Amino acid sequence: MFCKRPVVGPRPNVVIDLDMDEILVRDARPEDLAVIVAQNQALAVESEAMGLEADVLTRGVAAALAEPDRLRYWVAEVTGKVVGQTAVSREWSDWRNGWLWWLQSVFVAPEHRGRGVFRALHAHVRKTALAQADVVGLRLYVEESNFAAQRTYLQLGMDHGGYHVYEEIWPRRAGDWPE
Repeated sequence: MFCKRPVVGPRPNVVIDLDMDEILVRDARPEDLAVIVAQNQALAVESEAMGLEADVLTRGVAAALAEPDRLRYWVAEVTGKVVGQTAVSREWSDWRNGWLWWLQSVFVAPEHRGRGVFRALHAHVRKTALAQADVVGLRLYVEESNFAAQRTYLQLGMDHGGYHVYEEIWPRRAGDWPE
């Protein structure tokens, strides 16, 4: 049995009251490449004040769209326009004997924030994950100073995992991979 970490302070209400007629969540398709690349560029600038190498990013997103087992993208559309996205990578948990799905590349266009776009994406990913018996949970990481996103994740019923993320990134290696 696993213990949940206590949430510090009052817990916001979990709200999932979406008008699904207005927001369509679907698997990303190869023709979404340009918009996903643009949204990932915007996400990097907004959340980490960094630019991404366009050719490396484009090849990375294209590889994911061609092989969703690497990274599976979903997009949210409003009136036929992609206004948000998220992706899932998988981690095997030997402690839980199942897959943890890591949400990443979470982005909602600024003019659509606060309108339920990420709630719709999260609800769709969560429903998809729950339909697979070997998926044991969802995780994501968020920049320490992105308080708006943290509030959103708490409102959706997610808890702080109690971890810090450490990394050692080799940026030139990815750019040197053959196409």
